[in-house]
Formats: sequence, C-alpha cells, structure tokens
Amino acid sequence: MTEKSPVAFDPVHKADAEVLLGMARAFHIEDGHPLSVAGEAAVRHIVEGEPFARAWIVRSAGRTVGYVVITLGYSIEYGGRDGFIDDFYLVPEVRGQGLGRKLLDFALSQATQLGITTLHLEVESGNESANRLYRSVGFEETGRRLMRCRLNSPAAPAPPSTACAAPT
Repeated sequence: MTEKSPVAFDPVHKADAEVLLGMARAFHIEDGHPLSVAGEAAVRHIVEGEPFARAWIVRSAGRTVGYVVITLGYSIEYGGRDGFIDDFYLVPEVRGQGLGRKLLDFALSQATQLGITTLHLEVESGNESANRLYRSVGFEETGRRLMRCRLNSPAAPAPPSTACAAPT
C-alpha cells in the first residue's frame, strides 16, 4: 500500500465476521492480551448488529488492512453520549504510511455523526507511535486511572461473596 492508494472504511456486515475476528485476534495478541472466548463472541455480536457498537473495516488497494470499533455510552460528566475507541488496528505492513491518521480522522468523524461528545481510548503506555498519533489530534491523558470490574454474568460467574468476577 502506498499513501496514494484508495482507502475505504466499510461498515462491517455479517459476511465480514471471520475477517474481523482474524484481525481482532492478531490485534489482541500483539497488544498482550489474547482474545478470549467472550471477546470472540463480542466480535460476532458486533457484526450481527450490536446496538452499542459500530465497526468499520479498512481496505486499501483491494486488501483488508485494519479495522476500528467504537462503542457507545452515556456520561453525566461529559454532558451526554460518549464513546470509546475499543479497537484500533492496522496490519503491521501498512503502518507508518499515514493510514493510521486517516483511520483516526475517520473514527472522529463517525463519532461526531453518532452524536458522541467525548471519545475515550486506552493505549499501552509503551506504544509510543500510537501515543503520538492520538496526541496529534488532541487526545489527552485525564490524570485518572482506568479501572474495571468484571460483573457476574453467565460468561464469567463470580463467587457469591464478591461483586466482581475474577479476571480470566
């Protein structure tokens, strides 16, 4: 792929399930946390029309080269609808050619169209190229820590004595 190759950001469809799943597996392995069974099910729910997520596949020069997923939320602090760039991935061979910036600009545009007033993301602290990219468009650290609690669910039952399920 070259900088001048035409780039398409196509909404995912059911027919894209295996392609998206393959890229999600590659991304999560590269990011240090392989995709779980629940994560694979979440990818399948997205392609089936999950109402709280939107996803697009990146294609260039006839090849599938990446994807982005935006999830939807709501925040009093941020005055309404907020969102989260849940996954942002390009295959290694197309990185460093300006496509990441194009994909990020596209994601910001889509977030605006979805009525999102604040868009969040998380990035590994050692991923300097991603940190530079995100900062270049105005993302900033909040000074807060991102925390999580995996709630008891059929996919990850917690012992009755605790509110949060053990990490898997």
